[in-house]
Amino acid sequence: MKICLAQINPTVGAFKQNAGKICKSINAARKKGADLVIFPEMSVVGYPPKDLLELSGFVDSNLKALEDVKNSVTGISAIVGFVDRNVAQRGKALYNAAAYIKEREIVSRHYKSLLPTYDVFDEDRYFEPTHDISIAKISGRKFGISICEDAWGADVVWPGKIHHKDPVGCMVRQGAEIIINISASPFTIGKQDVRLKMLTGHAKRNNVPIIFVNQIGGNDDLVFDGNSLVINKKGIVVDRASGFEEDLLMVEFKGSDLTAGESKSRPVKKETRYASGEGDIESVYKALVLGTRDYVKKCGFKKAVIGLSGGIDSAVTAVIAVKALGRDKVLGVTMPSSFSSKGSVEDSRVLAKRLGINCELIPIKSVYNAYTKTLSGIFAGLPFDVTEENLQARIRGKILMAISNKHGYFVLTTGNKSELAVGYCTLYGDMCGGLAVISDIPKTMVYDLAEYINRRKEIIPTETIEKPPSAELRPNQEDLDSLPPYDVLDGILRAYVEESKDVGDIVGMGYDESLVKDIISKVDRNEYKRKQAAPGLKVTTKAFGTGRRMPLAQRYIR
Repeated sequence: MKICLAQINPTVGAFKQNAGKICKSINAARKKGADLVIFPEMSVVGYPPKDLLELSGFVDSNLKALEDVKNSVTGISAIVGFVDRNVAQRGKALYNAAAYIKEREIVSRHYKSLLPTYDVFDEDRYFEPTHDISIAKISGRKFGISICEDAWGADVVWPGKIHHKDPVGCMVRQGAEIIINISASPFTIGKQDVRLKMLTGHAKRNNVPIIFVNQIGGNDDLVFDGNSLVINKKGIVVDRASGFEEDLLMVEFKGSDLTAGESKSRPVKKETRYASGEGDIESVYKALVLGTRDYVKKCGFKKAVIGLSGGIDSAVTAVIAVKALGRDKVLGVTMPSSFSSKGSVEDSRVLAKRLGINCELIPIKSVYNAYTKTLSGIFAGLPFDVTEENLQARIRGKILMAISNKHGYFVLTTGNKSELAVGYCTLYGDMCGGLAVISDIPKTMVYDLAEYINRRKEIIPTETIEKPPSAELRPNQEDLDSLPPYDVLDGILRAYVEESKDVGDIVGMGYDESLVKDIISKVDRNEYKRKQAAPGLKVTTKAFGTGRRMPLAQRYIR
């Protein structure tokens, strides 16, 4: 039996487009001689649809698209993810569903049993979990059809159980000869290793082969990496789909096990550790490129504008934008003030030339002087401080937004996670924009990205990488005037934000107690800024945004 894994990139709510993509893959799989083609979770809908699910017309459109897909299934079978109605009228109105289709008929429907409610997930808000876990007969073989979280039920990865049942084990006990898991599993650093451990654990424990089909693409702050897997009953990866791109992978189910099909086996790549302590920087880079490309295009834009400061953050963001959109679709703007170094302008121009993008020079000195003159009365007798520093950042933000309005450019912000965490950024200034490309990238990892970008030839100027980080909003300013060294800062932030450690635990890691309390206080105080920030692409286990929900008005003392 030949089986195709159709790893596709759906767009939320683009039913005609998604159905067309599915039908195209069905035709391609049929031409390859496949007996069965499998698509990711909610492939008809796009994941996650969020509160669009509360619109009855949205659910109806999804069912109509499934009908269109169903009518294209001839000479082959298909498993397609969609949203179904709960006709029992008990519990939530919807099911997260998979349809097994054969010869233009839906033979069976299979519903998700385990609904994730942690991190970025909120499926219990919309869906009813099924209590009827059943298997399907396909070409005379018994298949267990599970949906994403259903495979995370057993205690093979988590230190303690997060679910009280194991749908995969239940299917095996019903006689399933093979387990299929259709997923929309977002990328985070190290996630591929976690998935592999979980899936191989199921295979070895149950002596059953597993097919894992994952979505790819960017939808809002989430990036889906694909990396679909085929695992035999011994827990060995026999083939895998590409990461961060659409793929159609053929495998064979011979006897009682899976073997690689027409493609050569592609083993799961081991992660390479970097100075930041994080894993595979290549995957992080690809995730940012894919997330930027899809967010800009799925929001209806074709080109982007970036403020180039001559610093490493804007340089890395510019490289990602060019890779995502093309050099003719990216505009750089450098906006020097009286405090900008000559090098910041020159480094921006060198970067732009190497990337092949246009770079506009728009000095802000006259605008800044006009602002200070206008405010001279109400500011009379008061010294220069952060107010005047922020004025410069806000002028730059308004210029970028004006260019966006006039020419239709999408504004990409350039702030990193370390800055966003402690509020070292200006509301309505450098935070202005539609997407915060590197807002989940700690500063130390930004340097890793620059190293990766320059691995073959120098694209980001060495001067940009080696210069002391500075906002250049006052004379001789450096980041270290206000912040500890970034390796120290990022270590504390990782412990507090991503690992949820308290002060005592972090101090126990070797950090100064007064510094830890100061950093944590800054993180908490600046929650209001992050609430108003542009959405950012998630790559770590805990990003600022939908997966971290902290109250703004609170008095809890760490």
